[in-house]
Amino acid sequence: MIRVAVVDDEPLACSGILTRLRAEIDVEVVVECADGHALAKLRRRDVDVAIVDVQMPGLSGLDGLAAIPAGDRPLAILLTAHDSFALRAFELAAVDYLLKPIDDERFSEAIDRARRALGRGVSDRQVKRFPIRVGSRTCFVDADDIVWVEADGDYVALHADGHRHLLRESLYELSHKLDSTRFLRVHRSAIVRIDQIAELMPRSNRDAVLRLRDGTTLRASRTYIDTLLAALSPSTTKPRASVEQSL
Repeated sequence: MIRVAVVDDEPLACSGILTRLRAEIDVEVVVECADGHALAKLRRRDVDVAIVDVQMPGLSGLDGLAAIPAGDRPLAILLTAHDSFALRAFELAAVDYLLKPIDDERFSEAIDRARRALGRGVSDRQVKRFPIRVGSRTCFVDADDIVWVEADGDYVALHADGHRHLLRESLYELSHKLDSTRFLRVHRSAIVRIDQIAELMPRSNRDAVLRLRDGTTLRASRTYIDTLLAALSPSTTKPRASVEQSL
């Protein structure tokens, strides 16, 4: 079981988190607290993942995490109504950064990221090749050749080697089968290979426009933008693109 601490000073928000966690059969909530001081006392031997509200009275969620020695710090999923803490959050080993109000699918993705980081279940499903039916034939698309993926009704379209291949699968299911260090959800209907992003052009509403190396332009929604910026940050060790925005 994945042991989880929920740290949030808002009773309604905390209740919503607990309700979502009850749907995760391999998750057990072992700690509930409402301030950064209580968070600072947690250690990895006590919990695997802390779901933390960034802004709380007294000691903030970020400061509470920073007070835990790095070697003892549990993985963290950060929650906030604001969007100005993303890079510091990832410096504190946050596996995801969610904006309130929380989207149910994004919350499930964050739990899946924690599973991957802990080596539990989801990471074992990574797929290297995808079978595509073309009439009576079956051809295969290598994951390494995929540039981006889009949702298309009951299918996903894999864009690889200049071609568009339809696969009967949901985007959410497919996201579990791709290497999460190389592929990132940027929109409810799109996944992008990180090293294929050539430019990121921010918009005033916190969305962004991405230009890929093949010339494709895509929208990155505010729901995913902070995770994307952290993945593209020079301070990370993940493959990254040269982007237009100063990170």
